[in-house]
Amino acid sequence: MIQPQQLRVLVAIRDHGSLTAAARALGYGVPTIAHHLAALERHFKARLVERDRSGARLTPLGTVFVAEAEQILIRLDQAERLVTTQRDLGLATIRVGTFASIGSQLLPRAIRQLSARMQVKVEVVEAEPTDVVELLHAGDLHAGLIYDSADDPAFTSPELELTVLLEEDYRVLVARDSPYADLPEVDLAELADADWVCSRDENEASDRVLRRACHLLGFQPKVLMRTDDLNMIHGLVAEGLGCTLTTHSAVDTRFAVEPRPTVQELGLRRTSFVHGGSVVPPAVVELQQMLTKLLPQQQG
Repeated sequence: MIQPQQLRVLVAIRDHGSLTAAARALGYGVPTIAHHLAALERHFKARLVERDRSGARLTPLGTVFVAEAEQILIRLDQAERLVTTQRDLGLATIRVGTFASIGSQLLPRAIRQLSARMQVKVEVVEAEPTDVVELLHAGDLHAGLIYDSADDPAFTSPELELTVLLEEDYRVLVARDSPYADLPEVDLAELADADWVCSRDENEASDRVLRRACHLLGFQPKVLMRTDDLNMIHGLVAEGLGCTLTTHSAVDTRFAVEPRPTVQELGLRRTSFVHGGSVVPPAVVELQQMLTKLLPQQQG
């Protein structure tokens, strides 16, 4: 593997014309310069520097490579200065993944409160729970908001730490002018011929809950469309084209829809704050605490 110091040695040889002068410029001994140069040439299996009594000069291959190496070193120096500056100023950037309903209701308020307490930049990535977990595992997110079925959890991993923020009953979302909208409870058995709007991911929590409940009643739900766009879901339901499973916090009251309880026990949808279980940035800890306080206020 190429090391930055090997690149610095090659640039110094080009600029100063000998191993001795390069060593003097970098504050190294000549054997150290020769060691780094030899390692670099072994890596490429090619000679990068020609040496004779008059000094050292780059080969044509060395000249091509050193131009790229110099740009790499410039970018490294810029990155180091950026990180050092942010460290000294107490700045931080965290990336948080979230699903749309809770994210749009809570995260802006939590971010505002977090920014008032510490110098932090929050980048929000909207994604379904499965994608949020994958991004966490890949190291592309620091934290996330996810949901799952409390009775059938899908996101259990020793690498992740979950904190439950909210548990809600599943309900059927129907059009406001539907005959089911005024019922105290909806019997899923009466929806055997109904069309359903489901998630793009068949393993999403509400999809699993719906399939399980319908299976117990002896039928399979008829899928009208698969989408994760909340506006599209609400629009389809409001027009009476289908129904969907939802929870109270996910209902957009701008649409003519009604969430109704069901005769059948569908269990709870659990919303959790999740992050990696190793090193947790202080801003992530603060954000979790703020969301924990905000959720009861939201439900109230």
